[in-house]
Amino acid sequence: MNTKTGSSFDDFLEEEGILEEVSARAQKRLFAMQVEDVMRARNISKQKLAARLHTSRSQLNRILDPDNDSTTLLSLERVAHAVGGELHLSLT
Repeated sequence: MNTKTGSSFDDFLEEEGILEEVSARAQKRLFAMQVEDVMRARNISKQKLAARLHTSRSQLNRILDPDNDSTTLLSLERVAHAVGGELHLSLT
């Protein structure tokens, strides 16, 4: 018999002990997608963005990689400012 009936996906992830990790990766993936949308709209290449950040394109790729959990909030803030945006965090 299915004991998971009626439970939410978040409940499942919590039971598996991976809710925070999955949530963090999803948030970072969303951030990377938003940065790419802004870059496209403002005609900013990755090379140009990397130059604004005084870093390499490969380092920029690591910063935006959702699987890289060593990226700091400061790095994300710098990327947001380099494309003309702001990073907003919220607790709900």
